[in-house]
Amino acid sequence: MKRQDFRFSHRMRVRWVEVDMQNIVFNGHYLMYFDTAVTDYWRNLAMPYAETLHQLGGDLFVKKASVEYHASAEMDDFLDVCMRCDRIGNSSMTFVGAIFRGDELLITSELIYVYADPVAKKSQPIPPPLRGMLDAFEKGEDMVELRIGPWLELQALASPLRTEVFVDEQKVPAEMEWDEDDATALHALAINRMGMVVATGRLLQAAPGTARIGRMAVKKQMRGSDLGKRVLQSLMAAAKARGDTQVMLHAQCSAEGFYKRAGFIPQGAIFEDAGIAHIEMLRSL
Repeated sequence: MKRQDFRFSHRMRVRWVEVDMQNIVFNGHYLMYFDTAVTDYWRNLAMPYAETLHQLGGDLFVKKASVEYHASAEMDDFLDVCMRCDRIGNSSMTFVGAIFRGDELLITSELIYVYADPVAKKSQPIPPPLRGMLDAFEKGEDMVELRIGPWLELQALASPLRTEVFVDEQKVPAEMEWDEDDATALHALAINRMGMVVATGRLLQAAPGTARIGRMAVKKQMRGSDLGKRVLQSLMAAAKARGDTQVMLHAQCSAEGFYKRAGFIPQGAIFEDAGIAHIEMLRSL
């Protein structure tokens, strides 16, 4: 196997706790590495695993897991755990995995999952939407639709995610979350192939030539993917298209690094909004 045989890879670093008395990774941990990578695989499908499987009325159970050892990983090695959905049957799917250190193949694996009723634990056919997502991802297709429009058109789609992230998760009072700016803002959504909104944001006019981006929210399970970046880029593109020359935002301090990587520069002192530390950031378009 070669790295180019896989579309997906999960980057990780060997921790001290995973090394045995031979100063190499204990053999059983490799199966954990593959299982962790499968979780990240679903994230790359823009698929919140538990919510999606619940909506489909089933769950995935491991039927078989095999690991073949070619060479050993050591403490502090950076590893790329590559996964591929290799086969989809009537009620089962086979994942092939490989762990690389650089271009050196260390470990290979085969994982077979059975799609089944979560209560009766009896196998059932894999639903077409799940089959379609797996096929599309392995073909290199985009897993989300980016949609931009006014609040009148997108409110029903954007509101549940904003409630989930800001009101339920971050405990922002509902009366502070919803304001009159929504009606005049341009809203962007990332929608997965199940029709779930997995990221959102809005664009306002702060001043002539200056756009303001806000209400950036990404579904918890999808954080660490590129969905927030893509929503941000779509809003900046819309601002530039209407003639704005710069864009500003009030970033939660916990997300400052995300915006810095997108080219934003902090301005001024940290302040609180809805009990959360923020900082103003600015970027030229």
